[in-house]
Amino acid sequence: MASEKMATLILAAGKGTRLRSRRAKVLHRAGGRALVEHVVRAALPLGGPVFVVIGHQAKEVAALVEPLGAQTILQEPQQGTGHALQVARQALAGFRRALVVPGDAPLVRTETLAALAAKHRADGAAAMLLTAVLDDPTGYGRIVREKDGAVRAIIEQKSANETELAIREINSGMYCFTLERLWGLLGELRPENVHRELYLTDVVALLHRLGERVSAQTAEDPKEILGCNTRGELAEVDRVFRRRKIEALMAAGVTFYLPETSLVDPDVEIGADTIIEPCVELLGATRLGAGVTVGTGSVIADSTIEDEAIVRPHSLVVASRLGRGVVVGPFAHLRDGAEIADGARVGNYVEVKKSRLGKGAKAMHLTYLGDATVGRDTNIGAGTITCNYDGVRKNPTTIGARVFIGSGTELVAPVEIGDGAYVAAGSTITENVPADALGIARARQVTKPGWAVERRSKMAGEKSVAAKPSAGSSTPSNGAKGETSSRQPGQVRGRKAARAKSRRPRR
Repeated sequence: MASEKMATLILAAGKGTRLRSRRAKVLHRAGGRALVEHVVRAALPLGGPVFVVIGHQAKEVAALVEPLGAQTILQEPQQGTGHALQVARQALAGFRRALVVPGDAPLVRTETLAALAAKHRADGAAAMLLTAVLDDPTGYGRIVREKDGAVRAIIEQKSANETELAIREINSGMYCFTLERLWGLLGELRPENVHRELYLTDVVALLHRLGERVSAQTAEDPKEILGCNTRGELAEVDRVFRRRKIEALMAAGVTFYLPETSLVDPDVEIGADTIIEPCVELLGATRLGAGVTVGTGSVIADSTIEDEAIVRPHSLVVASRLGRGVVVGPFAHLRDGAEIADGARVGNYVEVKKSRLGKGAKAMHLTYLGDATVGRDTNIGAGTITCNYDGVRKNPTTIGARVFIGSGTELVAPVEIGDGAYVAAGSTITENVPADALGIARARQVTKPGWAVERRSKMAGEKSVAAKPSAGSSTPSNGAKGETSSRQPGQVRGRKAARAKSRRPRR
């Protein structure tokens, strides 16, 4: 006996030629998710099983929807929406009713689908259509009703006459069918159209001809039935999703300056009193606490930022965690598991990759920290680099608590700097520095009084000789050339001698 539960069938086998893409239409993204993922998520709360008919790029679509809990049905070849129902008949055999939804209508809400199903159950009609009234119905199939409100037919625009084209009520492509009344009609569908396909819309006229009632329910929000047949429609759907998300966040106490310039994905969570400045992107599974400030032009993806933290303008934070009261940026780059503990600071043009900065630690300027652990209250000077890659593997750098790393330092991993140690500016550290020690690794400075004056004098003399023409000629004489060249070896020898002198052994 057929189950009273309703199944949902999502049609996602088409290619979507008008998008002019090598990617199947339902795999295109809007509002931070693939189109078909939005539809599956809207259908799952209805309670019954969700089947997805797949065709073009079937493996990719299946890999996306099956982890969500949907089951897939392969339509091969793809011969239209009516053919998709024929292919799905075996999977739907145990159900009395089925909700049919296109996979490229991502704006539809669970509440709308549930209302359509409830109206179908109460009405007792063979089929119930979801329709919408548009100011401009161009491109959509028109709903032709009888005087009593029953639907007589769906007329595609190419086949409509002037009277039918004036109709503003259009077909959404969403239906609820009583299946026992549907199965016998699928065999009567004919591919009498330009695409030589079997259209599910033709079932409506067939049902009416047999005296079966076809009803319709009009969507309260016409945007819900928007499909994504063109890039323009895809962009409009994305705008609707983004606007919905930001409006919900603002209603929950989040401030957006120029919200129309920000982009927020559907799974993003933001606490109250957080401020989002213009042109910010919040992507993936990002979570922002309360009282956070995100500066203009920043991008945050799949990251957690705790209360009262500040991300200054034009910073990139990916797959990272920022503790309470952390200050990052401007122009900082945190990625691949960077963890910044409470109260730490990461300044301008600092990159942190797979590294942890302890509480109160600071790296304020022009620094790269890769595969490093930095203890609490440590200061990393400007221009510091952890040289973590040796050409084969990534090596760790461990810096203890209350360490002072001078500017322009290179820490050649693997290396450890003990608690309370100092590293002198300009050092290249290749050996461990014990706790409370000073590490210094740089050449001894040599200062030559008057050297610059002598150098400038020689350069001026060379320029004068080179510019002086020989007698009776517009070009320098061989002698002038010889004189100029004869001075060059002397200069080279002088520089070599200076360098040799500067390399005297230390005592």
